[in-house]
Amino acid sequence: MLSLQAVETAPSPLSHRPLSQEEGAAMFRAARILFGKWKLTDEQAAMLLDVPVRSYRRWKAEGVGRLSRDGRARLSNLMGIHKALRIIFSEPQRAYAWIRAQNAAFGGASALDIMLGGELTDLMRVRRYLDAERGGW
Repeated sequence: MLSLQAVETAPSPLSHRPLSQEEGAAMFRAARILFGKWKLTDEQAAMLLDVPVRSYRRWKAEGVGRLSRDGRARLSNLMGIHKALRIIFSEPQRAYAWIRAQNAAFGGASALDIMLGGELTDLMRVRRYLDAERGGW
C-alpha cells in the first residue's frame, strides 16, 4: 500500500507527462488515507473527486475504477496540497487541522470550504496558495 510519506517525496508526475491509470489508482489509495486524516465524510470525499457517493464507496470497497483525466488531476492536486502542508507544518496534526481552519486568504472560509465548491479550479486555488506560501511554484 502506498503511504502518504511516499507521495510526499515522489516527484510531481504531472510535470512531465499525464498520470497513468495505475498511478491514479495509487494516488486514490493515498487520498483515502488523507481523507481519513482530514476527517472527511464520504460525501465530502466524493465531492472533492467529483464522483457520485455510490461510486466513491464502491471504489473504497473494491478498488478504484477507471479514472478520468479530471479525476487524475484532482488526485494530483490533493496530493500537492498534502505535500505543501507537510512542508509548511513540521507537526502533521497541524497540517491536517489547517484544512478546516478559517483563513483570511479565503475570505474567512476554510480551505475545505473552498475545495468543496466542487470544481477542479477550487482544488487548484488551494494548491496554488499553499505552493506560494511554501515558496514553491
